[in-house]
Amino acid sequence: MPEGSDLAADCANCFGLCCVALPFARSADFAVDKEAGEPCRNLLADFRCGIHANLREGGFRGCTVFDCFGAGQKVSRSTFGGRDWRRGPDVAREMFRVFPVMRQLHELLYYLEQALELPPAEPVRDDLRKALDDVARLTDAAPAELADMDVPAVREKVDVLLLRVSRLVRAEVPGRGKNRRGADLIGAKLKGADLRGADLRGAYLIAADLRGADLRAADLIGADLRDADLRGADLTGSIFVTRSQLDSARGDAATRTPGTLARPEHW
Repeated sequence: MPEGSDLAADCANCFGLCCVALPFARSADFAVDKEAGEPCRNLLADFRCGIHANLREGGFRGCTVFDCFGAGQKVSRSTFGGRDWRRGPDVAREMFRVFPVMRQLHELLYYLEQALELPPAEPVRDDLRKALDDVARLTDAAPAELADMDVPAVREKVDVLLLRVSRLVRAEVPGRGKNRRGADLIGAKLKGADLRGADLRGAYLIAADLRGADLRAADLIGADLRDADLRGADLTGSIFVTRSQLDSARGDAATRTPGTLARPEHW
């Protein structure tokens, strides 16, 4: 989403929830193990990251590709009215349960807003607006209701609409793209591949060679692009792409990014 959107992370108005509520395991993405509910060792007293400018060099690459879609400030400032988790165990426990739920709801809002901006989605625009309003209302629920929400059921309803939008968008591509939904393409040699209008929903493209690939109008919702080589690739018009997906991949000045998503600084 564009800068200033409620679905863009605003860390200055968040109580460092992604640094506390979520667990991570020692790996190439994280230098240490951390349990859910345990503050990251780099979290400062003012809820800011002590190594924010050097996360990659410090062994916390996973943090650089995480996107809460604005859920952090929503939970911190709206759901809990500015009460932070350090004020008591009851607040902390419930806040840490709510944050992952809110993140999923905000992610759905992100996809719905993106879908509404696509001209081919006109036949389902009214349904998209209704779904957007319904999910937005859910984000305003009380903490206890949010914590116990059946998010998979909400996601299933939204996904039916997003899939319809995907088909409408990809139907405009001559010859219709290939169906690679959920495909194992880890390390695949796809340099210069014609993937226009391809269904790559949930595909595993980890470390795939996509140099110079044509991904115009491809559906990349949920695709794993960690370490995928996108140098010179064309993602113009690719749909349901997130900032974190691009941040996790490799690209260069010749990579064409979709929509309003800017080229990651580390490219």
